[in-house]
Amino acid sequence: MGKYFGTDGFRGEVNRVLTSMHAYQIGRFLGWYYSNPISGVKEGHKPRIVIGKDTRLSSYMFEYSIVAGLTASGADAYMLHVTTTPSVSFVTVRDDFDCGVMISASHNPFYDNGIKLVNRFGEKMDDETTDLVEAYIDGDLAKLGIEGDLPLATGADLGRIVDYSAGRNRYIGYLISLATRSFKGKRVGLDCANGSAWSIAKAVFDALGAKTYVINAEPDGLNINENAGSTHIEGLKKFVLDNNLDVGFAYDGDADRCLAVDEKGNEVNGDHILYIFAQNGLATGTLSGKVVATVMSNMGLFKALDELGVGYETTKVGDRFVYENMVQNGHTIGGEQSGHIILRKYATTGDGILTSIMLMEAMIEGKTTLSKLAVPMKMFPQVLVNLRVDDKDAVMNHPAVKEAVTDAEAALAGSGRVLLRKSGTEPVIRVMSEAATEEACRGAVDAICAVIRANGLCK
Repeated sequence: MGKYFGTDGFRGEVNRVLTSMHAYQIGRFLGWYYSNPISGVKEGHKPRIVIGKDTRLSSYMFEYSIVAGLTASGADAYMLHVTTTPSVSFVTVRDDFDCGVMISASHNPFYDNGIKLVNRFGEKMDDETTDLVEAYIDGDLAKLGIEGDLPLATGADLGRIVDYSAGRNRYIGYLISLATRSFKGKRVGLDCANGSAWSIAKAVFDALGAKTYVINAEPDGLNINENAGSTHIEGLKKFVLDNNLDVGFAYDGDADRCLAVDEKGNEVNGDHILYIFAQNGLATGTLSGKVVATVMSNMGLFKALDELGVGYETTKVGDRFVYENMVQNGHTIGGEQSGHIILRKYATTGDGILTSIMLMEAMIEGKTTLSKLAVPMKMFPQVLVNLRVDDKDAVMNHPAVKEAVTDAEAALAGSGRVLLRKSGTEPVIRVMSEAATEEACRGAVDAICAVIRANGLCK
């Protein structure tokens, strides 16, 4: 991770960590970079960069700041307006843009925001390029090989601003085209988290014939993810039961995640979804390679995949690392327990609406319910505690904390595991344990958290 860009872009509290000046500087850099041969373009190339945003109050401010920077550097800015993160990746590739920008802090509350960059292949931007962005933000122009500031476009070389809502509509059409069966007769609930999915998900499911019921689809700039969406799935559970629905899908703020609720009101998390897709791929002969999960995935997923005879690999937490592993090794299914699911045949990033479409396909193809598809994967008890800290590295490197982790692992005696890791997007340390019983999990996590607190490492 860099100084500003973490595993999922430049993210933080608005006008405290991430400011409109940062957004303007990012726009200035991208406009210059993609007109410069160092990015691989020909001399005189006029950049075309596409931009989307979620429903946060601050997203408009950041959108206009980025656009101002882009056009000042001579790039043409194509505005998708409110849309999903995966749609930006899709449009970037489909319409041959130099790069894409998504303004979103994903599942974070409204007072945070973020800037995500994707390359011309719809993939998360490489570290080398974001390092150059950071150098420009910090005024290290020598690293860019120039003196003074980046050149400003003048006269006819100024960039244009283009309304590109047609790109979002093409993405909707693409999602609809992926379904091979009608959803007619299915009663489907959608929790749009008052975020990006609110203007897209229902249109897709309606077009596919489902009887669609929607909650949390009235964004006001302040209510994104507020007691809604994939991080607060209890509302969808009740909604599915109260309305006798066949299934429910919950997205996060930018709709790159999806968690599901079965017809009985039970949560179907990302690990269940990975298992279902592996099982369906095995049954249909379409599974290629192994399933890629992260170290945060439940031990129950790996046990269930073993029983299927399907191989798996694990990566660091972050859908970026999952995708990199999939590309390097030819795997087609990967994701995280949080609901970032990547189906590489169809997308270069996690796509919540795509995930929900493919779960519907699995249900209809198997003539079964979501609960029956998920039941073979039994979750081991898991306890996760998030601690807000001033210095994540200080916690990870503290001798007493390391000793507490070792002691907790020894106490589980091989019947479980402990994981201590830094959040890539927040000032948070995550303490997680899995074991045969919740009591054992809680004991391990509480012991580690007590040591962190006792040493004054928490905020």
